[in-house]
Amino acid sequence: MSTLPADRVSATGPDRPHPTVTCVFAVTDTPPPHEAVSMTPGHDGGGPLRVLAAGPLHLIVQDVPAATFGERALAERLNRPYELERCARAHHRGVETAASAGPVVPLPLATLYLDDQNAVRSVTARAASLRSLLDRLRHRTEWSVKVHGPGIARASGAAGDGPADGRSYLRRVSERRRTEREERERALAQAHAVYRELRRYAVAATRHRPQNEQLTGRSVPQLLNAAYLVDDARRAEFARAVGELAREAHRSAVEVTMSGPWIPYSFARSDETGRDAHEEVGA
Repeated sequence: MSTLPADRVSATGPDRPHPTVTCVFAVTDTPPPHEAVSMTPGHDGGGPLRVLAAGPLHLIVQDVPAATFGERALAERLNRPYELERCARAHHRGVETAASAGPVVPLPLATLYLDDQNAVRSVTARAASLRSLLDRLRHRTEWSVKVHGPGIARASGAAGDGPADGRSYLRRVSERRRTEREERERALAQAHAVYRELRRYAVAATRHRPQNEQLTGRSVPQLLNAAYLVDDARRAEFARAVGELAREAHRSAVEVTMSGPWIPYSFARSDETGRDAHEEVGA
């Protein structure tokens, strides 16, 4: 998630300060009721969320104070983990509300424009690609699949067992390292096989960078961190496939887990870079 997206506009100009700027959460072609939108909590200090029409598209927006959402002030706030989390949660609430009525394209965190007119102009310029993307995401959701382990077993006295001469010690260390490497290669191959098998049930798939043990809270390595765009009609079929793979993997101490459905953040990019970032099934 980008905290300072490339299309962000400075909150103030040298000759025309703005008391508020327009923060855009998401784009949709099936807007939720205005009443439901206005009841969703947005960023602290801002006005109620509202729907802004942009031709056939609609934006979920909020008026936020320029003093705290100006480029310098916002950058300082988002460098503090607590403030970043608060902004991210507010942003996700806006995206969730937009997605309650139909497909949605979430915009990057803190996508700001000087006013409504600038926001509408920017979205209208990309209307064709945004409408195409919304059609592609319609009746589809994102599912996350992660593969962990196994941990490398290390016997504390393994390297010191047996004869004490240096050559024997080095041979045992070399054998242990080779065994660990082979175990990890087998586990990685199994994780790759899981990824490839599940692609059969998805419209598109992408592999994110594996999370470290500090983020996962696990003592075993994460071997796969994948996202799949799945037709809602194939949701049960996809879940069954994950379950079968998880049972097979368990026999070799590899764990396969699934979570979802999620808003398809991983596939909601309308630019060329976004299209190249995931693998289309059958491509």
